[in-house]
Amino acid sequence: MLSFYKNKMAKKENIRNLFDNIAPDYDRLNHILSLNIDKIWRRKAVREIAGIREPLNVLDVACGTGDFTIEIAGKLSEGSRIIGIDLSEGMMAVGREKISASGVNAVLEYGDCEALTYSDNTFDRVSVGFGVRNFEHLETGLKEMCRVLKPEGKLVILELSVPSNPVIRWFYKLYFLNILPAIGGFVSGNKGAYRYLPASVLKFPAPDKFISMMQDAGFREVRHKAFTFGICRMYVGIK
Repeated sequence: MLSFYKNKMAKKENIRNLFDNIAPDYDRLNHILSLNIDKIWRRKAVREIAGIREPLNVLDVACGTGDFTIEIAGKLSEGSRIIGIDLSEGMMAVGREKISASGVNAVLEYGDCEALTYSDNTFDRVSVGFGVRNFEHLETGLKEMCRVLKPEGKLVILELSVPSNPVIRWFYKLYFLNILPAIGGFVSGNKGAYRYLPASVLKFPAPDKFISMMQDAGFREVRHKAFTFGICRMYVGIK
């Protein structure tokens, strides 16, 4: 099904279709396959985003089913606003139901990270939770996120990563490239999608390269922190 993913990142239309197809099972599988550790990672990133008392204007890019959007919204000060954007209407349909059930103040809108419709210097924070690796043109997406941030605004990115320790990396790849696709494909009925997802992690730039890309896009004071043996990393940059 997904032979066109070989040797390159998928095009936007293919990404949209992929996530539309797996949207109904995405949350359940995501938490099962990550052993719920992803919730811990999000909480740590939220503290980086919403750790002040002043109202904030936040853009959550590649919001998917809204897990990160909802968690951020729940920690923002009164008077804040958060918008989640994504290419997949199927994922956002799930997210809108979750937002309604949670009672947080957040909206989800269709949006392309490489051509944001918002004016320059609009947001205090921009976040991306496990979606930046799906950008078709990563440099363009980073520059767009920098553009819509206010001066001194902060970008916070969570992304899966390949551990540097060789022993942990061996077990990680065994799980990620064999066990995860088998379970994900069986439950969702879409084996191709769960082959693409781990492959996209392996193709993502190494931390030093990605930090350099963030700096080239206009961010300063760029730093990153590894979580759970380097399975996940948080990147932070200031405009």
